[in-house]
Amino acid sequence: MASPRRSRTKAPLPPGFGALWSTVALDLVGFGMVIPILGAYATDFGASGLQVGLLVAAYSAAQFLFSPVWGRLSDRIGRRPVLVISLLGSALGSLLTGLAPTLIWLYLGRIVDGASGASVAVAQASATDLADESERPRLMGMLGAAFALGFVLGPALGGLAGLVDRRLPFYIAAALAAINAVAAWRRVPETNPRHLASKRPVIARRELFRGTLAQLVIVAFLAISAFSGFEATFAILTEDRFAWTQATISGVFVAVGLVLAAVQGGLIGHLSRAHGSARVLAGGLALLTSGLIVIGLTDSIPGLAVGLVLLVSGQGLVSPSMSTLVSVAAPDHSRGAALGVQQSGGALARIVGPVLAGAVYHWASPSATYLVAAGLGLVALALFLFTQPMLPAGNLGATGDRRGSPGTRGDDDDLLTGAE
Repeated sequence: MASPRRSRTKAPLPPGFGALWSTVALDLVGFGMVIPILGAYATDFGASGLQVGLLVAAYSAAQFLFSPVWGRLSDRIGRRPVLVISLLGSALGSLLTGLAPTLIWLYLGRIVDGASGASVAVAQASATDLADESERPRLMGMLGAAFALGFVLGPALGGLAGLVDRRLPFYIAAALAAINAVAAWRRVPETNPRHLASKRPVIARRELFRGTLAQLVIVAFLAISAFSGFEATFAILTEDRFAWTQATISGVFVAVGLVLAAVQGGLIGHLSRAHGSARVLAGGLALLTSGLIVIGLTDSIPGLAVGLVLLVSGQGLVSPSMSTLVSVAAPDHSRGAALGVQQSGGALARIVGPVLAGAVYHWASPSATYLVAAGLGLVALALFLFTQPMLPAGNLGATGDRRGSPGTRGDDDDLLTGAE
């Protein structure tokens, strides 16, 4: 009989997950490479500050429109072909951006890249295909860690490549995406073989915006809006309050990425097994809200550090827990569509959040900016606590308390519509 110590040993990763993880990590490195250089590159074409902002928003707008489409398609034709198409589209978008002769072509490249940005949602759907509900938080957390590491390594590599030529980061990103597409086709397994035999239709589009799933997507939208407002204004906040240089601010964002990677890659699995994804998500929202309040009110660097730890730890818990709960709230045959809608809501939040934060910062004050963002976090927490009773019982507490066996989905359709 296995000893208690041995029974708590972490389960091995599902076959194929390593290839999936490396695909996401490499994709996010390529995406992150263009971030530090995009604004300066656009000014070479005579872009104004407003046009640069619209250029950034164009990516998220295209992702908002197309993420549900790719998610639904992955339910119909399989995960792997959609993942490969997404990577090839990213390669084309980056190449168009690097070769752009005019500002219009630059917009076209970013729109193509954004419209192809389905890799994370499809990878999440693949991860949920590979594991039962008890293991999904751990896999979602590891994918989140890949995302965070991409945003640490990508901008650093992009900044160095941009010193050689401002077009070079886009060419490298295009090459990485193309190589990644070939590797994904060869190495990533098809995790959704049900599409070959299932006669159950994918959820009708209107059903994706109803009931429990819709409430979860709204919670995600509010939380990401709050966090993206922090991302958009933190640099000017620290310049105004502490006279920080760009190098210092960049170093803090690297630390933010590392903390996110640590929380999502290691801590989330342990917490979810002990307390359940729903409680972890509620705790994450509370930490995120508290961190925004502290950052908004503090005038000291130690206070700022405390606020950042609370905020980033909260965000690290929120993202994978939300994806896990969305995957549970959707029927198996429409999981990709549901996660695509979640990613679409996140893309919209990354448009609304920075605009709202920038407006409040300009017309009110730095403190008001973070208190408004904290208000969004508080509303998200309240809505989630209202939604929580409609979630599967196993995700309200420890995973060991789940009713039924892993993968039991007898009432999926009721969960989607919020029926009791």
